[in-house]
Amino acid sequence: MTAPAGQRARTGRKPARVRPAPLPAAELPISRVAVDIPLPHLDRLFDYQVPESMAQSAVPGCRVKVRFAGRLTDGFVVERARSSEHQGKIAFLQRVVSAEPVLTPEIAALARAVADRYGGTLADVLRLAIPPRHAATEAAQREVTAARPGAVAAGPGSLAAAGLWERYPTGPSFLAATAGGRGPRAVWNALPGQDWPDEIAHAVVTAHQAGRGALVVVPDARDLDLLEAALANVLPASAYVTLTAQLGQAERYRRWLAVRRAEARVVAGTRSAMFAPVAGLGLAVIWDDGDDLHGEPRAPYPHARDVLLLRAHLSGAAVLVGGFARTAESEQLISTGWARPICAGRELVRRHAPLIRTAGDDAELERDEAARTARIPGLALRTAREALGSGPVLFQVPRRGYLAAVACRRCGARVRCASCAGPVALSGPCQPPACRWCGTIAEVTCGTCGNAGLRALVTGARRTAEELGRAFPGFPVRTSSGAQVSSAVPGEPALVIATPGAEPRAPGGYAAAVLLDGWALLGRPSLRAFEEGLRRWLNAAALVRPGPAGGKVVVLADPEVRVVQALIRWDPAAQAGSELAERVELGFPPAVRMAAITGQADAVGELLEGTCLPAGAEVLGPVPVTRAAGGEAQEAVCFLVRVPARAGTKLAIALRSGLAERSAKKEQGTVRVQLDPGELI
Repeated sequence: MTAPAGQRARTGRKPARVRPAPLPAAELPISRVAVDIPLPHLDRLFDYQVPESMAQSAVPGCRVKVRFAGRLTDGFVVERARSSEHQGKIAFLQRVVSAEPVLTPEIAALARAVADRYGGTLADVLRLAIPPRHAATEAAQREVTAARPGAVAAGPGSLAAAGLWERYPTGPSFLAATAGGRGPRAVWNALPGQDWPDEIAHAVVTAHQAGRGALVVVPDARDLDLLEAALANVLPASAYVTLTAQLGQAERYRRWLAVRRAEARVVAGTRSAMFAPVAGLGLAVIWDDGDDLHGEPRAPYPHARDVLLLRAHLSGAAVLVGGFARTAESEQLISTGWARPICAGRELVRRHAPLIRTAGDDAELERDEAARTARIPGLALRTAREALGSGPVLFQVPRRGYLAAVACRRCGARVRCASCAGPVALSGPCQPPACRWCGTIAEVTCGTCGNAGLRALVTGARRTAEELGRAFPGFPVRTSSGAQVSSAVPGEPALVIATPGAEPRAPGGYAAAVLLDGWALLGRPSLRAFEEGLRRWLNAAALVRPGPAGGKVVVLADPEVRVVQALIRWDPAAQAGSELAERVELGFPPAVRMAAITGQADAVGELLEGTCLPAGAEVLGPVPVTRAAGGEAQEAVCFLVRVPARAGTKLAIALRSGLAERSAKKEQGTVRVQLDPGELI
């Protein structure tokens, strides 16, 4: 039901008389507007009269200015109607900012569904979905695109990629269903190697040749560059665009308009592209859905995977969730029958996966007693030394910086800041120890035993590069971490030290890879520690030359841990199945849906007391947390609300209703509600 708008606005004009016969859209006297106001109690469409002067320009999807509570506010016309349910006075539209219909009916429906799933408002989702207007770009004359047939001729790149998909038993059937206009849904475990951009490009070409649009979302700009190069081999430049938040406002809006005007029907981009208005969407692809970069940090905090799944469901498009690893969420799609797996046979996987060893197996312990205790044991050094004769060697280090944590040399007590109790670290070889939280120069004298000596507790990438440079003199040392991330390195022998996710590609693959400090990945206090650890290991190992006779990988972790065995066998499906089974038994996402409610104790308590939670809801907490507000740290509490998965949308809507009641009463205290948080606390 729509609501009256501008009840306080003064207008002497009466609503237009309703005609008995249907009217053309341009003559419909009422516009229903999504007003850009994020207050939960105002999360609905508002009716405005359309002046005769705006009858042609106030089309559905255009940007308008309306008067709301006495102030000019932005909005989007969602639809035109013959009449309004409101019996009182209805204000007029103030101005049509642009007649360009930027909000399509598909994106409007998707935004509403995303807002309902995550307990947010339509205004918040539309801010994520539609980029800011750039008037000069919008007013510019449309580029004349060369006429081209509906089908794109397959070039050499696409033919090669077609052969790549035949390596998967169910791959050709997925492409055939996509080409036939159906909406198959699949979870794809890519074979080790660097072929995934070409495989995705061919899937996109399959949809494009059938006259359908395609949307691909990848984690970061480096992956987007690889995908763009693959698309350039199989599609003309005018057929696709890339979208990222890093583009300038004018360029981003120009490309977005090209998609909106159906000048380009293929979009590849990062998280910000998940709402791209692709015409006739036939295929939605997300690569490496476990990467935390796919999670939107702004309200209502949607995940790109869930947005694409919702979009495919609403539009009937095919969807492909791909990666070297498999998340518990993807495994649940398979277990419920919503999606089908696309995996290669075990024999083919063994031929493509590099040889993976652990430093702590029995054979290595007989040769090196310190194999399990040394940070870089003999097996890792021998493997690197042998591989340097034929190419670069990758060392993956979980932490960036120099020494991320230090301890007393005598008693082993961790050194903490005397001012804020934060962790003390060394930023460089000649730098004094300083607190990582407040930056205070720390005392080097241990408060427990009085000793002034320090030893490394957590070694970062810079310190590792320093140590390896001394161990392998004569070889160049390259680093990739933090703000200095490399996209590629030469194929010559070199030591490459990188943090997870920042590993550069090497021509033909690395000769070997050493995955250091496995305990730092698996020992994190996180529900996703094992899942994330395996994902980072597989992504790094996939950069190594394929095949047992190719490159080698050494992982420094306990070989008896289940996730390490999954890496050795290159079996992410088995690990994902075990992970999901444990979460079902313990009642953790994605087997259930959870909401994290954070804020001041009184405000959170009032919200929970005033909210009618779904049947079976379980409230956990409170847990003390520290959050930033106005540049200062404030103490707060966090409650977790757990419900069965089928009641997730009911929980989101109930919490939004509770927030709406607080907002309408103008109660004090800010409360943050996040559905499906990446971390539970």
